[in-house]
Amino acid sequence: MAGERRTITLMAGDGIGPECMAAVRRVIEAAGTKITWEECDAGAEVFKRGVASGVPQETLDSIARNKVALKGPLETPVGFGEKSANVTLRKLFELYGNVRPTREIPGVQGVFAGRRIDLVVVRENVEDLYAGIEHMQTPGVAQCLKLISRKGCEKIVRLAFEIARAEGRKKVHCSTKANIMKLTEGLLKRTFEEIAPEYPEIATEHIIIDNCAHQLVRYPEQFEVIVTTNMNGDIISDLTSGLTGGLGLAPSSNIGNDVAMFEAVHGSAPNIAGKNLANPTAMLLSAVMMLRHIGEFAAADKIENAICLTIEEGHTLTVDLAHSQELSSTTSQFTDEIIRNLGRRSSHVASREYRPIKLPYVDPRPDLVHAKTRRVVGADVFVETADDPHTLGAAMEQASADSSLKLKMVSNRGTKLYPGPKQMTDCVDHYRCRFVMRDAARDLSDADLLNLLQRVGAKRTWMHVEKLYEFDGKPGFTKAQGED
Repeated sequence: MAGERRTITLMAGDGIGPECMAAVRRVIEAAGTKITWEECDAGAEVFKRGVASGVPQETLDSIARNKVALKGPLETPVGFGEKSANVTLRKLFELYGNVRPTREIPGVQGVFAGRRIDLVVVRENVEDLYAGIEHMQTPGVAQCLKLISRKGCEKIVRLAFEIARAEGRKKVHCSTKANIMKLTEGLLKRTFEEIAPEYPEIATEHIIIDNCAHQLVRYPEQFEVIVTTNMNGDIISDLTSGLTGGLGLAPSSNIGNDVAMFEAVHGSAPNIAGKNLANPTAMLLSAVMMLRHIGEFAAADKIENAICLTIEEGHTLTVDLAHSQELSSTTSQFTDEIIRNLGRRSSHVASREYRPIKLPYVDPRPDLVHAKTRRVVGADVFVETADDPHTLGAAMEQASADSSLKLKMVSNRGTKLYPGPKQMTDCVDHYRCRFVMRDAARDLSDADLLNLLQRVGAKRTWMHVEKLYEFDGKPGFTKAQGED
């Protein structure tokens, strides 16, 4: 509740993190907000202590207890730790939504100044390629699994609509690469289109991600909310930050149904750490997002306006905003000026009435989607060989002769090469051999598949296999380029 003292986990972070966090604490205290900070460790020093995740258990316990965290930039030192501490935190607390607002601040120089850019990128935050499931399938071919779930899509789509509703925004774009990745990226598009009618007051549009990037650097003011998958969102949210001044001004939140974590987007900038030169704006604006999350709307509005007015007036700016060492101020001086401006409002910054975000409820069952019917109609067997496609195709036909399966095609990097005329494709030693049931009315059994793998293994080295499913009569797999 607004006005009540709240305990929040604070991770100052590495590099310039402690300086930026000190500025945040001063400004929040000056604004009169009642917060008890529970200071915890994460990042470089934790990695060096031998904690592989970069986040010790006592920090995890604090976040789980307090439900809200404010975090500075974390490093993964070379030679210590294998995983990003940031990713660890997002995954352990199911922080499925990364929210990146981009808003023009008067006084910030840039090619888009005056365009009144005010948009939010809502990025799915825990799955997609960032599941980090990778394999070297041959010595020269690597695979990364792109995992997109209906549950993950529904959560991020509903969050995007709820953000639009809470901030009084009128339109949500869904941006995907569904024209190429029809099953994975297409799942987000289909989910978006199914849920959109539940928000009739909000206009919707699907846009291909490359066109979205193109439009963002031509007519960025057309966008209000963009919802997208993890990797796409990682890229375009940095792009949108660049439209209005760069990562030094870019805040973010990581939203889950139980925990929320707020952080600046920028890194630890070790080259200026400890020199009182850092710009704390991104960290301050992240704290503004945090204050709104806990219901402190008046304090958030007061701090945001003081930041914007300080930058707009331009009397006291850090070096990255002043663009001159001689005319710049220190982190402490910039913070002092923001505190002096608390209670003042810029006439050039449009006010927006924020309301609490209604976090979406999505059925928590792992098997959220059920098919009425399912069949296994064949299998893709991935083979390592230096053969040309026609030599391999003949060997696979021989291997499957007199079995319950027959070879349908052989592809290399997604292009069908056999059967058919020889092509100019520059092949690698990683082939997909697609086998289907000779009797189309019968399902592939595990015994059929094991028999096939023994036969294939006697001819060539196989490293990976995928069953070919049909769900409710529709293929649960895509065709190769050129496949019938």
